[in-house]
Amino acid sequence: MKKFSLLLTLITLMVSTAYSQAPTYQLYALRYASMKDATPTEVWSLNAPKADSVKIDFVIWLIKGSNGKNILLDAGFLSDIPEAKEFNPVNYIRPDSALLKLGIKPESITDIIFSHPHWDHIDGVNLFPNAHIWIQKEDYNFFVSKAVPDENSGFNKRDIAEMTALNAAGKVTLVDGDNQQLFPGIRVYTGSRHTYNSQYVQVTTGADRVILASDNIWVYYSLDHMVPASVGGTLDPDGYVKAMARMKTLASDIKYIVPGHDHQQFLRFPAVVDGVVRIR
Repeated sequence: MKKFSLLLTLITLMVSTAYSQAPTYQLYALRYASMKDATPTEVWSLNAPKADSVKIDFVIWLIKGSNGKNILLDAGFLSDIPEAKEFNPVNYIRPDSALLKLGIKPESITDIIFSHPHWDHIDGVNLFPNAHIWIQKEDYNFFVSKAVPDENSGFNKRDIAEMTALNAAGKVTLVDGDNQQLFPGIRVYTGSRHTYNSQYVQVTTGADRVILASDNIWVYYSLDHMVPASVGGTLDPDGYVKAMARMKTLASDIKYIVPGHDHQQFLRFPAVVDGVVRIR
């Protein structure tokens, strides 16, 4: 009986020690630009009511770890990129300047996880000189070898050249498939197919599990009504919906599923400073 009691005590101690050593994370959404006017929701979600509209923001997300990691999901874009003109962005600040609102210098970013290689998510990669890059292998290979870079595809020549150079310099890890752990408490999943093999991020911190969907969900309407993105938003509409259903099982609460461009995230979470909210 004493041996069993001792064994139970040791197991409890080991579990407690492992839990206490697991990193905790603070998660922030940072807006660095917005579309000037609200747009019809049907532009973003299939078959949304014509009377509905949504305000669109351009966002990066910071995952700040107790282990010293400062991880970005996506890197935003630079203001000189031609594709941005179509969206008429207002209140633009460079993504690295947005981080300064939290006292985070661009050289302090340790890693960038790219959800997908569209210009508004990847063009700012060189703003963060010390960051290691994580992107899905199939998404990267399509991007650098088969993507057609033009204003309609979402891909840009400059971004292809920059990512190719970073990969050659050993600063890119190509993530091979679904349900992969990148760091303790941080996993990536695929299935939405916003691009060839886009990914979204699950962050486990304490008792909560947060899903940063990026463009694997454009706006809350799709999540609330379980409908796919509008035309051009996914290569697989059924897969897009299945991915959202899966996200609901991966998050500890549906409130912790965060779409990529919906301004509502800046109303649903507490503000830290103007343009920055803390998700968890």
